[in-house]
Amino acid sequence: MSPTTTPSPAPAAAPSSKGAKRSLMSSLMDATALLRSASFKEDSYVAAALPPSELRALADLKALLARHPDPIAIWGVPLNSPPAAADGAAAAASPPVDERADVVLLKFLRARDFRVRDAHAMLLRCAAWRAEFGADAVLDEDLGFKDLEGVVAYMHGWDREGHPVCYNAYGVFKDRAMYERVFGDGDRLARFLRWRVQVMERGVRALSLRPGGVNAIIQVTDLKDMPKRELRAASNQILSLFQDNYPEMVARKVFINVPWYFSVLFSMISPFLTERTKSKFVIAREGNVAETLYKFIRPELVPVQYGGLSRAGDLENGPPKPASEFTIKGVEKVFLEIDGIEAGATITWDLVVGGWDLEYGAEYVPAAEGSYTLCVEKTRMVPAAAEEPLNNAFTAREAGKMVLSIDNSGSRKRKVAAYRYFVRKPSA
Repeated sequence: MSPTTTPSPAPAAAPSSKGAKRSLMSSLMDATALLRSASFKEDSYVAAALPPSELRALADLKALLARHPDPIAIWGVPLNSPPAAADGAAAAASPPVDERADVVLLKFLRARDFRVRDAHAMLLRCAAWRAEFGADAVLDEDLGFKDLEGVVAYMHGWDREGHPVCYNAYGVFKDRAMYERVFGDGDRLARFLRWRVQVMERGVRALSLRPGGVNAIIQVTDLKDMPKRELRAASNQILSLFQDNYPEMVARKVFINVPWYFSVLFSMISPFLTERTKSKFVIAREGNVAETLYKFIRPELVPVQYGGLSRAGDLENGPPKPASEFTIKGVEKVFLEIDGIEAGATITWDLVVGGWDLEYGAEYVPAAEGSYTLCVEKTRMVPAAAEEPLNNAFTAREAGKMVLSIDNSGSRKRKVAAYRYFVRKPSA
């Protein structure tokens, strides 16, 4: 099945923008585009693909670690073979057996532009922090933030390349009572930071940490309603903690629902970010969230509140049924036809349109000549604020087809959309 469209008149020509003033957000989008290379590609962790200078740096870092009297492991990966005697030359010549070690060591090297001693110092500080913080055991702790899970920070699905996706949204803290409960004093803030590390550790556990495997996550940060001033201290601590102890763990960072003040926020956090981190930024303004996320994440894995089809708990039983994607042009009406429905069969469908603000309806057209078309859902306007996909079911009394209509003729804005359907045949 594929969408069909009705001819629509072309929109009137837009007035000339020559000499028009540029908005703050437009300027910011252009500036950020310069930071993000169009040819950005995730780094390789396959030794054979590394240039000679990076291979030498990797060997030098292994040699430094081999001189340590105690074993060092990060994220469950052993990184050195401590010398059995005072002379550690033999041990230095024997690299760690675990193939994941190269991946972890390269993360620290890249975070320090392959300056071996700087990477070595960073790695030792990270190992010391993990031991003091108890990072390996944090996954098993109940930190009392059940109501924040799935709302503030959570892992959900994966992108088109298999990277786990972590969503962050701090808009709930605009409520003063919620803010005080979580950040009201130093102890509460420390417990929140521990919980945030717990979420990050879940993301790391989902990685292969192997050459050629998936070795980084995608972060999606929702800036809608975020109380920027109140969260400044917590944001800075989270950024600093992750920069120091989770190097190169983010393949791409997507900011969504970006308000006008993002330029202020960007200038605030910029000193804490490396150029490599800035190159991974993607920015989506309000109204452009679904279109941006669909570029990286399939719609059946995008949460419903961001224009996708994935509801809480959908992934507990394995990968969801793939959705079909399509685009609705401005001033266009699209018909989705689901053919070949048998008499007695039940069809269930999900439909979502990024940005909505259009008309939707559904009807059933029997195959038999002379039968009447049935109105399944009356045509109605779906507002831009709609956060749930359209979902309905219909049991056919006779063979035919379901026709879903999406009318965007009242708008000039192009919109992305996705749908999927399930047909349960009649029982014998």
